[in-house]
Amino acid sequence: MKNTFFIAMALSGLLFVSCADDKNKKEPQEVAKVETNEFDYNVEQFADVRVLRYQVPGWEQLTLKEQKLVYYLTQAGLAGRDIMWDQNYRHNLAIRAALENVYVNYRGDKTTEDWKNFEIYLKRVWFSNGIHHHYSNDKLKPEFSLDYLKTLLTETNTSLKGEAFDVLFNDTDSKKVNQGKGIDNVALSAVNFYGPNVTNNDVETFYGKMKSPDPKKPLSYGLNSQLVKENGVLKERVYKSGGLYGAAIDKIVEWLDKAQGVAENQAQGDAIGLLIQYYKTGDLQTWDDYNVAWTAATEGNIDYINSFIEVYNDPLGYRGSYETIVQIKDFDMSQKMSVLSENAQWFEDNSPLMEEHKKKNVVGVSYKVVNVAGEAGDASPSTPIGVNLPNANWIRAAVGSKSVSLGNIIHSYNNAGSSGRLKEFVNDAEELALEEEYGQIGDKLHTALHEVIGHASGQLNPGVGETKETLKNYASTLEEGRADLVGLYYLYNPKLQELGLVDDWKKVGKAAFDGYIRNGLMTQLIRLNLGDDVEESHMRNRQWVSAWAFEKGKADNVIEKITRDGKTYYNINDYDKLHELFGQLLRETQRIKSEGDYAAVEALVEGYGVKVDQTLHAEVLERNKQFTSAPYSGFVNPVITPTTDDAGEITGFMMEQPATFAEQMLMYSKNYNNLPVKN
Repeated sequence: MKNTFFIAMALSGLLFVSCADDKNKKEPQEVAKVETNEFDYNVEQFADVRVLRYQVPGWEQLTLKEQKLVYYLTQAGLAGRDIMWDQNYRHNLAIRAALENVYVNYRGDKTTEDWKNFEIYLKRVWFSNGIHHHYSNDKLKPEFSLDYLKTLLTETNTSLKGEAFDVLFNDTDSKKVNQGKGIDNVALSAVNFYGPNVTNNDVETFYGKMKSPDPKKPLSYGLNSQLVKENGVLKERVYKSGGLYGAAIDKIVEWLDKAQGVAENQAQGDAIGLLIQYYKTGDLQTWDDYNVAWTAATEGNIDYINSFIEVYNDPLGYRGSYETIVQIKDFDMSQKMSVLSENAQWFEDNSPLMEEHKKKNVVGVSYKVVNVAGEAGDASPSTPIGVNLPNANWIRAAVGSKSVSLGNIIHSYNNAGSSGRLKEFVNDAEELALEEEYGQIGDKLHTALHEVIGHASGQLNPGVGETKETLKNYASTLEEGRADLVGLYYLYNPKLQELGLVDDWKKVGKAAFDGYIRNGLMTQLIRLNLGDDVEESHMRNRQWVSAWAFEKGKADNVIEKITRDGKTYYNINDYDKLHELFGQLLRETQRIKSEGDYAAVEALVEGYGVKVDQTLHAEVLERNKQFTSAPYSGFVNPVITPTTDDAGEITGFMMEQPATFAEQMLMYSKNYNNLPVKN
């Protein structure tokens, strides 16, 4: 699962985690700018998006062999970039090719509003890896006319016809992922994981008949395939060499072969070898074998995430989106934060969970702070800030998991400049002072606790199926909220100070609680259009956690809703009781997961996480109008280029930053165009 920063305004308090069934995306809360230096973190801003850069500390300290490993792994990731585009929507690659051809070849008037709107639309499509918004899942709406696009296509001799053209302007396929209640989520989701006419019932029936060879080690059925109907018969199209996306997968394998040749150690090399085998065969047992080997391979300075992993884009939580992240260990911060994984059993033993839901032996939880060297697929441009994998519950229980915080990504968020939103939405000077002094450490610790302790905690009752089967379309938001609650519960605990992680656990906890409630009940609403329900899993989890705590604490006035000068604020009056409430909700969310209680998760999410107070929403949007920074952020990646001698042997590397977002996107399309427009 993943923990992701989506808010460009850096709202302080939440981070994003990645787990077996979920992708945890958290947002930075609003914090003050930490430092000023010559590095320019900002690339550009358009629509609701800000594009940033990140530095790669530690690159120069790597050996040439280690730098080769990083380079080969980043190239492997980029080789599969187009897979994510096609997974997101069946016409994305054709649309991208047409829009890019227009962008490069149009020689007409580029000073008009229509052209400026065309450029913005293309950049939004680039940022979202397709025509649906990267976070809300709503289809992006062009601010230019159908006739204007026809003119551009004609003048650049570009072809875009039929459904691929029409869908840009009509209401068809309006949501990439539709998590609505009481609907056929598969049929009404545009994501390209399922063929036409495939329904919820088809998916549940098809996979309900599949039995793993070892019931205690259930295979991740559906993770690496598209489910379609051929002549009325359901059939999987498996992602593998010679199968669906085979042309791109073969390129991935070529680069992984090179990476295996410069692996830092035997365990790392063996894991890469199993990943290669998995790509070649599409065999899910090999996928589990790989994850076991990858989880156990903890030595070395370089690590990576690569394949079809997070299931957030599948309305029923079966199919994995393609993503890669290449990581260089941050030795200093990893050593400081390793105390969390070393004490994972203490956190489990002292949690408010029912005894039968606690793990008696938490194993293999490794935690590192890393610096990203490159990302692709579902991790780029919009990136997580933390990841915890693998996602299979049985592997996490038997072997363990790897948790990482993406240190240089978090650093870039915190140093790209801040807006005044924090001062606008905090209740008083005390809350502001706590956030400014303790907000960043609270964010870092919440991400770490969410990833290391949260996703690794708890266990399913014997005989209860995987959460994607029992909790269905609510599985992702339940898991992310559960991990958030673990982090919140322990952020307000003297154990953190005892472990040397903070100098004042109460103030850190108070800042974290303030930020979470402020974001969950108010500031995240800036990302919704007035009248919208909350649909994205992570937004839902922040709202249902916050709204539940607010309601349950009303009798004791734990959280007070204040109206002053026509503006709404939330003030926490009793942090101790809020801590107790978070513990109660954590206990209940684990019970729901452990028992597979669908009725309870539906009531929790629909009752607290979906509907929005429209009066408050209108107020928040009005108060936010004064701020110019965009609500979402993402990144360009540094470009790593090898230098060679006369014999063609690599002698070193240059690492350069892209000047513009368009420069990188066009370069990627040119150099990593490994799939046809229709697959």
